[in-house]
Amino acid sequence: MYLLLLAVIYLAFISLGLPDSLLGSAWPTMRVDFDVPLSYMGIISMIISGGTIISGLMSERLTKSLGTRAVTTVSVFLTAVAMFGFSLSTEFFQMCLWGIPYGLGAGAIDAALNNYVALHYNSRHMSWLHCFWGVGTIISPYIMSFALSHSTWNDGYRWVSYLQFFIVVILALSFPLWKINQKADISSEQKEQSRRVLGIKGALKIRGVPYLLLGFLAYCAAESTTMLWASSYLEGTRGISKEKAAAFASLFFIGITAGRFLSGFISDKFGDNKMIKIGTSIALAGVICTAVPFDITATLGFIIIGLGCAPVYPCIIHSTPDNFGAENSQGIIGIQMASAYVGSTFMPPLFGIIANHISLRIMPIYTAFFLVLLLIMINKTQKACKGGKK
Repeated sequence: MYLLLLAVIYLAFISLGLPDSLLGSAWPTMRVDFDVPLSYMGIISMIISGGTIISGLMSERLTKSLGTRAVTTVSVFLTAVAMFGFSLSTEFFQMCLWGIPYGLGAGAIDAALNNYVALHYNSRHMSWLHCFWGVGTIISPYIMSFALSHSTWNDGYRWVSYLQFFIVVILALSFPLWKINQKADISSEQKEQSRRVLGIKGALKIRGVPYLLLGFLAYCAAESTTMLWASSYLEGTRGISKEKAAAFASLFFIGITAGRFLSGFISDKFGDNKMIKIGTSIALAGVICTAVPFDITATLGFIIIGLGCAPVYPCIIHSTPDNFGAENSQGIIGIQMASAYVGSTFMPPLFGIIANHISLRIMPIYTAFFLVLLLIMINKTQKACKGGKK
């Protein structure tokens, strides 16, 4: 039963990753059908990110009212409906409208499941959970590629929506499995009944939380900037062809997915805080490699950055109950998700503006700034939370 529930949770995180890489892989074809500029993808992305921020901030109330299993099931259902809606879209504004339920569903499931695993499972399962998100992001571009080769992008979204609906059925049938951790949930609820909903103001008053939120924002800024600008950096600063640059940039995704699989074997031994520091240090080494004026070092640098980034996100989430208390974790993790999406939504475009005025060559400096800021904030969080892992 324990392993079966864990498998269901892993499946739910695959469902979270499935839609994330569809838009980017299909957009060159979609924008032609919609007759809109290339930059309009940013509008859809902003709408989706706005929904994830809102649902992340609401996740504490939703989870307390409905429970993790219901929030997870409803959230996957929302993303399934949104994917099906995308498949029916014939105008750009329709994509924007369907982006709202997609964002709301993605943010809610992210916060609810991350908190559940942080409370009930050890660190290695958190790493593997996020590894399975990577599996979802790797699968969906192949689905879209097949659809574009044999029919249209609409079918790619439609097929992913069918997968999402199938996962909804699995989640609904798995409701009895969640009773495994029922005692822990009940004791946690009894503690929380005597407390008001933490909320943003309440969370920010807890020692160390503002530091952690800023650190998490910094990490997601560095990660998303690398994800979105690696190809442009290789092409613009190393003279690598567009085709090769795109292929080499994908090495970052391989590095982060493989790194999360591997870190699952050692995270319990080293502990969350050490894994965060080790991972960030490795990522910084990778950033230095990308700055060295040789094609091979720049290319290898993105693999190293991916490997370094791998344990940071899951370990920050997993350490939250230990640092701030299980009774506060749902509220804080929801706000963490919101801060993460703020970093990943606004910092890459900011780099684009800066690069336009200066040069793409400053990318290593820009990324290193956020990674150093992460290390500083993690140290401040540890000092503020004397009960946290050392």
